[in-house]
Amino acid sequence: MQKGKSIKKGGIPLKEKIAYGLGDVGNNFLFDMGQIYLLKFYTDSLGLPAATAGLVFLITKIWDGFADISVGTWIDNRKNIGKSGKFRPFMLYAALPLALMTVVSFTTPGFSLTGKTVWAFGTYMAFGTVYSIFNIPYGSMIPAMTRDAVERSDLASMRWAGANTGLLFTTMAFMPIVTSFESIQTGYIVAASVFSFAGLLLQYTCYAHVKERYVEIKPKKEKKSIAKDYKSLLKNAPLLILCLVNLFTFSAFNVKLAVQVYYCQYALNDIAIVPYMGFFSIGCVFIGVALVPFFVRRIGKKATYVLGSVIWAVADLSAWFFATTPVVFIAFACLAFFGTSFINTLNWALISDAVEYGEWKTGRRSEGLVYSFFTFFRKLSQALAGFIPGLVLALVGYVPNAVQSLQALNGIRGLMFIYPGVLAIATFIIMSACYKLSDAKYNEIVAELNERKASE
Repeated sequence: MQKGKSIKKGGIPLKEKIAYGLGDVGNNFLFDMGQIYLLKFYTDSLGLPAATAGLVFLITKIWDGFADISVGTWIDNRKNIGKSGKFRPFMLYAALPLALMTVVSFTTPGFSLTGKTVWAFGTYMAFGTVYSIFNIPYGSMIPAMTRDAVERSDLASMRWAGANTGLLFTTMAFMPIVTSFESIQTGYIVAASVFSFAGLLLQYTCYAHVKERYVEIKPKKEKKSIAKDYKSLLKNAPLLILCLVNLFTFSAFNVKLAVQVYYCQYALNDIAIVPYMGFFSIGCVFIGVALVPFFVRRIGKKATYVLGSVIWAVADLSAWFFATTPVVFIAFACLAFFGTSFINTLNWALISDAVEYGEWKTGRRSEGLVYSFFTFFRKLSQALAGFIPGLVLALVGYVPNAVQSLQALNGIRGLMFIYPGVLAIATFIIMSACYKLSDAKYNEIVAELNERKASE
């Protein structure tokens, strides 16, 4: 870790890029268990009413958003930074508690219903808090690893590939482990323990092999520095735009994941296609992730991002009219997820660029706060993604495990295709018209920042 030192010719080693991606494989082994299976665990094993379980997710995700902001502020205002760097120590010390809290979240205490409700709120809030302590520095670290725009895109691609690898393995292996035990409660604990241990090893691998090359340490003056950091966020136009479009895209992405099982069961009358849809669509995500660096080098990050939103919108809005058979549905799902891969991959590179933009605009560099402010909006989108489907299904008269009315079917189809398609169009419009931080402008900003620091 040397402030201002150039990266050796050839850039960040491939081994380090892979290690960074493995960090998000480990993250998603832990995170996806909660996102995909914890609701079912709460209702089927812990015995919570479905409405109460949904409320746990809504409130804890909002809590997580504020935890992200707090951790980001903590990181940016560290003064005594040692050889391990500004971000990596958080990863080292949070990994083990995070793995333990994941397992605890899937345990079933012998409490009353009220006690179990308190247990669910407390354990998932604790999980979310520790996850923030690991994930915020992990995600904030890209600007400290490299200042090269293309390498940032490469790291973002590795991260998104890692996230989808974690999602793929969690989807395929978690429930088979659970159901292999006679006691489902034992199965949940064993499955959570297996994935937590694997995630812990991958997170430590990431910690051991990534390097911080550019670390900015704030001077010990200015008692009101934290307040100024928050005010500087409001002057960071690229950051604000990315937060807004992520409120759209991440909400749409999570709603699709939540509603697809309803669509397969009630609209296509074939719930057995869900695993196949997941396998092929995630496969197309990997293809998209692999192509992102190619497109970025030729048309730039913004144009690649916009292209992804166009592909996504065309796929979902076309599916509204034509996805009436399983094969056609899977085909459009693959195209939609291919488009989302461009957006979800480049989010992390664009947020890294927003760090330099904020420093150039305000003179204040706040990697942790910028990243945590961004993830706060992603947590809000997750809260919406848990709330909106339930609200819509209630309004259209959805009845579980029954033949649905035409109104209910149209509500399910609207959530599956119209909701994400319209938000993809909104993303296209906002990014095209309002996002002004081109790759050329970013390079000018970095050059000017280097000149400022050289003259200090």
